[in-house]
Formats: sequence, C-alpha cells, structure tokens
Amino acid sequence: MFFSVGFPTHRVDAGADLIGADAIMEMACAAEAAGFDAAFVTDHPFPGDAWLAHGGHHTLDPLVALSFAAAATSMLRLHTNLFVPAYRNPFVAAKTISTLDALSGGRVVLGVGAGYLEPEFAALGADFEGRNDRLDEALRAMRAAWTGESVTFEGSGYTAAGNTMLPRPVQERIPVWIGGNSKRAIRRVVDLGDGWLPMPAPAKASKALRTPGIESLADLRARLDYLEEYAASVGRTDPVDVTFMPRGLSMFAGAGLDAGAVVDDLSEQAAVGVTGVTIALPARTRAEWLDQVAAFGEDVIPHVK
Repeated sequence: MFFSVGFPTHRVDAGADLIGADAIMEMACAAEAAGFDAAFVTDHPFPGDAWLAHGGHHTLDPLVALSFAAAATSMLRLHTNLFVPAYRNPFVAAKTISTLDALSGGRVVLGVGAGYLEPEFAALGADFEGRNDRLDEALRAMRAAWTGESVTFEGSGYTAAGNTMLPRPVQERIPVWIGGNSKRAIRRVVDLGDGWLPMPAPAKASKALRTPGIESLADLRARLDYLEEYAASVGRTDPVDVTFMPRGLSMFAGAGLDAGAVVDDLSEQAAVGVTGVTIALPARTRAEWLDQVAAFGEDVIPHVK
C-alpha cells in the first residue's frame, strides 16, 4: 500500500514551528525515514472569510512548500492533495509542476480537483460554474505541454499556436490522481488520470463539498464497481491507483494515534480495492508530528504493506 502523509501547512497559527522552512524540511526527512512513500499538501490561495470562519483554513502554496521538501529528501514523492488547476492558466501551472519534477529527479504525484469554494474562484478571476470543464481542459493542456514538443491548443481564454515548454519533466508521465466522489470525477479518472482520490464524507456534507458523500466501504466499493464498468466500456486496461483515507483520523482532530484501529481499517480498505492512503496526523506541534510520524512508521506501515 502507498502511504502519503500530510504536512500541516494549514497550521498558519503555529508559525515557524509547523510551517517554517526548517519545519517543512525536518518533517520531510522524518516522513522519508519512517517509510512513507510521499508527503502531501493542499491548495487554497485566497479563501473567503466566511469559509475561514466556519472551519476553513489557510495553507502554504503547495508547489513552493513541496520544493523545500524535495530539497531535503532524495526519495520522498511530492504529492498535491489537491491542486486546483482551474485557479490558474494551465500552461503556467504546467511549467511550475514540470520544474518541480525536474529538480526533484521525477518525484511529483499531481493530485487535482475541480475545487468547490465559489468565493475563492471569484477572487482569482476563475470560472466557478465551468470548473469541471476547465479541469478537463487543463489536464489535456498540461499533458501536451509536458511532451516538450510544439503545442497547438485552443483553450478557454488562451491559445497556444505553436509553443514549446522545456525542460520536460523527468518522469515520462507525471502521475495524475483525480479527486472527487461523483460519477463525472470517476469518468475523468478513467479518461484522463492515473489514479483516483475519493474522500470519506457524510452525505449531508455533499452540498457544501460539491461532491457526493462516501460514508462506508460499501459506498466506496459501489463507486469502484462503476469505475471498472466505465473503464471496460471505453477500453481502458491500465490499472488505476485508488488512494483513500483512514476513517476517523483527521488533521483537525485532537486525539492521538490508535495504530491498531488504523491497521484494521487499512486492511479492510485493501480488501475492497484501495491501493494507497493519505494520512493526516492530529499533531498540534512539530514535536508531536515528528513523534506521530515515527510511531506510524513503526506501528502501522510494516503491518499493512
């Protein structure tokens, strides 16, 4: 099973203890030493005040933060969870992503999503209603740019009429993992992606999160059945990575790590087809985070992989 641990880049209240350069680099080294395959960050460039007042959070820029993690490590994969291409011109995004991949020796795992915060889209001049179409378009545009060959591409408000982006990424194909629980998101995974990043969520939160809920492993298995049926209908035979989350373990919780419960949960997830997990630790300080990462590496990872 693939393990990706979240950096607490949302904890801007903690200052340098959790989001300083030294913190990111030390946590990256600790994650690598503990046996994690990757570390992830999220993406909120300019969130609305109302969302922040009701449980939302700030965060460091994802690709800048991951560049510090890359500089401190040699094998740790650099995972966005989730990056929102619709916030940006896709060729500018493609350049930053390919640069990170080139400088890290080919370690980027690009998790993407359509986004769901309308005020953030408005502040960034991005099209909220058309965000799903913009995501599909952006993925095609970025893939074209990453070939290192001349690109002709007509996008929404931008045109490449013979443009080339060098250097190419180190990876022949940057893995793109796509978030979202909807059938459209699942079809996007099959048509344009390499992996799926569903998230456990109550059905009652579907309106706020702009995606259907997944409340049980039975719900997840039903969506995996749909993914497999759709893949067969369009002739896709390449495997799809499926990266979920341990139920009950949240970066916003104050509880400690129950390793036995996590191992049991991940074993159940593997049985229904999950191939990887994102881990958000409930640490309040860097010292707690480092202790929890070490404990996870000792008490969970060896018992699941």
